[in-house]
Amino acid sequence: MPLGTDSLVLYKIHPARVIDVGDKIEIEVEGGQTKRVRPKDITPLHPGPLKRLADLFDPGEGQLQEAWELLEGAQTDLKELAELMFNEFTPQSAWAVWRLLHEGLYFEGTPEAIQPRSREAIERDCAEREAKARAEQEWAGFMERLGQGQIIEDDRARLIEVERLANQQGERSRILKALELPETPQAAHRLLIRVGYWNPEHNPYPARSRVAGADPDLSVPALPDEDRLDLTHLPAYAIDDEGNEDPDDAISLDGDRIWVHVADVAALVAPDSELDREARSRGANLYLPEGIINMLPSAVTSALGLGLQALSPALSFGFRVDEEGRLADVDVRPTLIRAERLTYAEAETRLADDPFVALNATAERGRARRQAQGAAGIDLPEVSVRVHDGDILIRAIDRHGSRAMVMDLMLMAGEAAALWCGQRGLPIPHATQPAPDSIQHPEGMAAMFAYRRQFKPSRTSIEPAPHFGLGLDAYARATSPLRRYADLLVHQQVRAALAGREPLTAEQTSARAGEADQGGIAVRRAERQSNQHWKLVYLMRHKGWKGEAVVVELGERKDTVMIPELALETKLRVKSDLALDQRLQLGIADIDLYDLDARFRVL
Repeated sequence: MPLGTDSLVLYKIHPARVIDVGDKIEIEVEGGQTKRVRPKDITPLHPGPLKRLADLFDPGEGQLQEAWELLEGAQTDLKELAELMFNEFTPQSAWAVWRLLHEGLYFEGTPEAIQPRSREAIERDCAEREAKARAEQEWAGFMERLGQGQIIEDDRARLIEVERLANQQGERSRILKALELPETPQAAHRLLIRVGYWNPEHNPYPARSRVAGADPDLSVPALPDEDRLDLTHLPAYAIDDEGNEDPDDAISLDGDRIWVHVADVAALVAPDSELDREARSRGANLYLPEGIINMLPSAVTSALGLGLQALSPALSFGFRVDEEGRLADVDVRPTLIRAERLTYAEAETRLADDPFVALNATAERGRARRQAQGAAGIDLPEVSVRVHDGDILIRAIDRHGSRAMVMDLMLMAGEAAALWCGQRGLPIPHATQPAPDSIQHPEGMAAMFAYRRQFKPSRTSIEPAPHFGLGLDAYARATSPLRRYADLLVHQQVRAALAGREPLTAEQTSARAGEADQGGIAVRRAERQSNQHWKLVYLMRHKGWKGEAVVVELGERKDTVMIPELALETKLRVKSDLALDQRLQLGIADIDLYDLDARFRVL
């Protein structure tokens, strides 16, 4: 095809008009710009004349179907196809044919050699293009609804990718990117609430910690028939918080001997059984404000929870406590007990009665010994956070009185377990903690807050070692096998020794304790973040909240305060100088549920 002035040519799939022909070709492209190009950079389409690119109006499809049928199985060129479709070869018809060729549905090839495509290929591509068009239309509708903060039921499947990012189980989201939002868990969380995918108070933190969301669905064997020391004649008291669902310890007084009875979970859960492996992978029960997710099937708790049945099998730790609070005559037995369940409040009213007078006196002797050995005297605010029938209940935890008595007796049981196993060379996981750089006896909330910051992390060790915070030379967690795998592991080792079976080696014990520790870290993170989440939701519901705070740390720009009724620490920026332990009245300034943060103002 001759190339002259006013010819129509193709330049990078766009139309161009030839202005001048020389060593290089001067062309006009869309927008009125001119370019000098080499002959090989362009493809002639029509000799013209074409005075303006704007004259390339769209002539429609012409007789497309007829031309395709006529040429089926043959080959043609751009000029012949233009004449078949539009009855003339003009710049307009040439450009229309090239666009049809570029589209590639009915024809394929080059302007000099054009082939009709097969009917099957056309039908397949039509179906694919229609599906793509529908998908694009649906996507556009979906994005429009998101922009309006509304979704329909079909949209929920699309939002799963956003939910994965919000749960920290994915790193990218096409949807957030299309909305020009940061691809972060916080942005994903905010979007899911804004469009109603999650309710405004949804707690994402268990999923983010990747902890199990339900009790294990595993079969539970029957309790084996074995000899047990009958202690049903002794009153046994299982003392817990109101509403507790997994009572796994109780106390008895037998003359001058203390018995701490513990749910005999190892009687049902053998090492390396399916139940054991599941509990080990979880590490511990997950205690959320919304409820409990157990590391073992609920049937285990029903069978072994102390006081849930008329008679309860237990692994009981017996010991005497001398006047200096030291343990003696430690004994461990599989037992049968009759447990009475009490709340801490109910036990509090009975501290002046037998046998609680003697139990409390024994607990105080043990506490005095631990304090003399450097036990940390930290008494910072703690609360229980529960969501019940939609209400958020935040209650202060009083660590004194009956609760202190039970805690001290449980610590004695853990010490007794460590002593008993140590005397037999039995490898168990010990809880240990190095001493801080300086030992103090803080008074006041600010001093306790500062002292706690000096504490070194507790560790699990197969070899016994001191636990500074508890003031004990050796300690093993052994009183909560329904709730913690480390306690169950201790029980399994004790039971093996009692039965004359080969216990786990130190290496096996260490490996299992380490695996459970990893699960426990995730559980504690989920619990901590969930409690903070529901505290913030509580404040959101109580927009006019006002309360007292105590200054516990001074900073260069912001000071740290503790809100005792919420056990919530937060940063404050104030103009005037504050003093440690100074009390302030605060009100809410702002709550960011997505970053687990709240700002307060001084009233």
